[in-house]
Amino acid sequence: MSARISNVRPKPDDVLTQIADYVTKYRIASAEAYETARYCLMDTLGCGFEALEYPACTKLLGPIVRGTIVPHGARVPGTPFQLDPVQAAFNLGAMVRWLDFNDTWLAAEWGHPSDNLGGILATADWLSRTAVAEGKKPLLVRDVLTAMIKAHEIQGVIALENAFNRVGLDHVILVKVATTAVVAHMIGCTYDEVVNAVSQAWVDGHPLRTYRHAPNTGSRKSWAAGDATARGVRLALISKTGEMGYPSALTAKTWGFYDALFEGKPFRFQRPFGAYVMENVLFKISYPAEFHAQTAVECAMDIHAELARLGRSPEDIRRITIRTHEAAIRIIDKKGPLANPADRDHCIQYMVAVPILYGRLTAADYEDEVAKDPRIDALREKIVCVEDKQFTRDYHDPDKRAIPNALTVEFRDGKKLGEFVCEYPIGHKRRRKEGLPLLVEKFRRNLARRFPEKQREAILALCLDGPRLEKTPVHEFVDMMVI
Repeated sequence: MSARISNVRPKPDDVLTQIADYVTKYRIASAEAYETARYCLMDTLGCGFEALEYPACTKLLGPIVRGTIVPHGARVPGTPFQLDPVQAAFNLGAMVRWLDFNDTWLAAEWGHPSDNLGGILATADWLSRTAVAEGKKPLLVRDVLTAMIKAHEIQGVIALENAFNRVGLDHVILVKVATTAVVAHMIGCTYDEVVNAVSQAWVDGHPLRTYRHAPNTGSRKSWAAGDATARGVRLALISKTGEMGYPSALTAKTWGFYDALFEGKPFRFQRPFGAYVMENVLFKISYPAEFHAQTAVECAMDIHAELARLGRSPEDIRRITIRTHEAAIRIIDKKGPLANPADRDHCIQYMVAVPILYGRLTAADYEDEVAKDPRIDALREKIVCVEDKQFTRDYHDPDKRAIPNALTVEFRDGKKLGEFVCEYPIGHKRRRKEGLPLLVEKFRRNLARRFPEKQREAILALCLDGPRLEKTPVHEFVDMMVI
């Protein structure tokens, strides 16, 4: 008996055409989005420069085959490499994400929209160098900012109501989708080719979250976004050849994404694509900590100062209670041994214990040299998390987008410190005025890690001059950051 399945090719799924309409037709009119994107560009590159101090990151960089030369290829900022755009995207994407210090978006799904810069900047640089070699006009940094805004929006708006983590998929699936869409448009794909490219991104194999969670937490979580943004560039290039797409990649019965991987549920959308995500993105400014713990770290720093003022020692503490939101408990509430830096920067107890003990939290504090201090694990054992339902509601409220934590310290002698509460971290939109000068200082520090004074001052001066930066050819901007 033959199956009653139509072989008539359907029209493309609505989600595919919505994304294609947005990247090809929507004009970004928000000055706030462009201004925020400029700061995002600075911060994202700075995070990559800091990551270059870590051999675990740099061992993954460079061409796939040593000695490969790519004429007019994309330069990788902070390095001597000039690579094809796919491998350059991986390099920059891995650098950006390595220390968990770039921007963040929190909703039903989490993620780091600036991960897309790997694919965007690599593609723009390659296109610009090729155009100049052919006597054509290069892309401008304004074009990079536009692509960043759109990639942020695609990733972030889909994340608002759709929890890929609930079905075991990693959030970098959205980096792949967003990069594919914006890069397809950048390289000159037709509208239909953009639709095809986005369909390819949904059909593509997707990573499991297991490398972010016990007992498998490991360093893949630091290069997964580089892999995703590079894959987006590759899929866009494939689609530019005229390779066919898959119009019902999401909705096809049994074999489509919804039935195969999303429990049969279609995506839900809270709002249309615009510039909302870039305008509201969260910057990690002070601490390289998983974002659900950022406010807890701020509280822990205050506790460190209060203990010093009172002449108390961390050894006097009997118990610390963290009143927090549900997502924090699900992702970073972790007991038992921590095997590596990737394990430690996803443990809220570790991220609270270190600043209470040392009065700081840096990327180096996740390394073995610091982690071997027995006082850290001793204090971790005294820290417990409890969900506050109102905190969870505030976390999901689109008008608040809070990331609240509250810490209460109880001493062995029965006394307590008053509760330390922080609802909005320094990188939140509600604290932009306070945060942006600190973001610039973070960028200045990261430039100093990699470049001599004259070079870094020229980069900083250009980045702080919005109109001049936007008019700068992409390849000239990237050349300023070559080692």
